[in-house]
Amino acid sequence: MAFISISSCLLIFFLLITLPDLSSAYLKLPLLRKNPYPPPPSEAISADSRRVSALHQRHGHFHTKLPITSAASSGSGQYLVSLHLGTPPQRLLLVADTGSDLTWVTCSACRRHCPSRATFFPRHSTTFSPYHCFDSSCKLVPHPKKHFPCNHTRLHSTCRYEYSYSDGSVTSGFFSHETTAFNSSSGKLVQFQHLSFGCGFKNSGRSVSGPSFNGANGVMGLGRGPISFSSQLGRQFGHTFSYCLMDYTLSPPPTSYLLIGGAQYGGAHKLSYTTLLINPFSPTFYYIGIENVFINNVKLHISPSVWAIDELGNGGTVVDSGTTLTFLTEPAYRIILAMVDRLVKLPKSVDPTLGFDLCFNVSSELTPNLPRLSFKLRGGSVYAPPPRNYFIDAADGVKCLALQPVAPSSGFSVIGNLMQQGYTFEFDKDRKRLGFSRSGCSVP
Repeated sequence: MAFISISSCLLIFFLLITLPDLSSAYLKLPLLRKNPYPPPPSEAISADSRRVSALHQRHGHFHTKLPITSAASSGSGQYLVSLHLGTPPQRLLLVADTGSDLTWVTCSACRRHCPSRATFFPRHSTTFSPYHCFDSSCKLVPHPKKHFPCNHTRLHSTCRYEYSYSDGSVTSGFFSHETTAFNSSSGKLVQFQHLSFGCGFKNSGRSVSGPSFNGANGVMGLGRGPISFSSQLGRQFGHTFSYCLMDYTLSPPPTSYLLIGGAQYGGAHKLSYTTLLINPFSPTFYYIGIENVFINNVKLHISPSVWAIDELGNGGTVVDSGTTLTFLTEPAYRIILAMVDRLVKLPKSVDPTLGFDLCFNVSSELTPNLPRLSFKLRGGSVYAPPPRNYFIDAADGVKCLALQPVAPSSGFSVIGNLMQQGYTFEFDKDRKRLGFSRSGCSVP
């Protein structure tokens, strides 16, 4: 195994679409490992903590199949989607984010002799068009605090947006629409018309320009809101998307996939389902309900109220593709930690630089016997990932429990992408359910 989780991986998506039979066409993006040397665990935990903090503050039948890969330069477990905007097309890499709705790209007003660094140049596209401030679509985005009067003059006719992150990062510019395209398996571009997105001329702060954003030109929002990328494509292809995150530690790394559109995992690959909950204070996020937690099939004494969403919208559990580790509300975390500590008979490894509360020296064990963690979800389904999804190799001969605590007052629990490895996850927004299965994703 490598040092740490998918946070060390740069996930770049490639697209495959089958035509002309739209009933069986799908978009396929592969997952590629760009850097075999992941960052130290402490750096990955720090990036994850910033990500979770940002999520907490953001309380605000056509198939597309996308393969996924591993990545080290981003340092925060994010997926980068390769897409083209404009006519002629300009290639960009966007962070695929299930924790936000707005899709936006860094824009430049450059006309000629433009810098070589990747960004979107709207003046070079014949199909770029910002929305008018009177357009109904303009009401779907947050606007700048500085007031720009909307009238019919040329100067103040564009729809301006301003999207803020918890660390003070901001992207602002014109809410626009454009032709977009993806790479097909044959090397040709497959186009989609009229993608609504933010053309960000001013972008500042760690969330949009720091180390966790390295290599990205913007964000692809995959949340539940009407302007998210999955919602926009869903109007034509169905409001379902799914992905399969393969074990990044395998060599050679297997291919993973993101699909936008109808389900591809029926039949032999039967899914288990749990309800997607709605938090009116955080309508973007994909909440699930945890009812009980088991270790080695023994139910832990954790009060159900620990997992509940309260009347102010606090609490609950979110499934997030952009966070690597799993963050659990502190009362549940402490009980799980104590049980694992009691069951594992291996010597402890105490190294504060690793950033975990519980680590074991496994150098004398070929296949260490580690406890099995499982979650009973609302509706009766049980999610029981293998130990490698929550015990990671943090150093030579050292395995750590890859969980982190969240104070009850600070927000919700987060199921990160390391805990999701080896499973297909299907987000069915029409039926308000989340499906999962190891079939069709795990390597035999």
